[in-house]
Amino acid sequence: MLTTKKKAAIIKGTARHDSDTGSPDVQVALLSKQIDDLAKHLKKNPKDVHSRRGLLQMVADRRSHLRYLETNDKRRYNAIIKKLGLKK
Repeated sequence: MLTTKKKAAIIKGTARHDSDTGSPDVQVALLSKQIDDLAKHLKKNPKDVHSRRGLLQMVADRRSHLRYLETNDKRRYNAIIKKLGLKK
């Protein structure tokens, strides 16, 4: 779980304007942080099947947000990929 302060810091770093909390850029950044945290948890707890299912759902959700960005705004897609170090 992300704390409110961590979530606010991530949103501030990727938001497009002051009140932006739901753009695909912000959603991808939040999901990436949650995925990283959950992956660390699963390394310590390999039998936690329920969390593994949640991780797979988050990865699929992030992938769909990235696919949306890639088709609609290639420049923003490349920027978020580079900033988060996801691909390429």
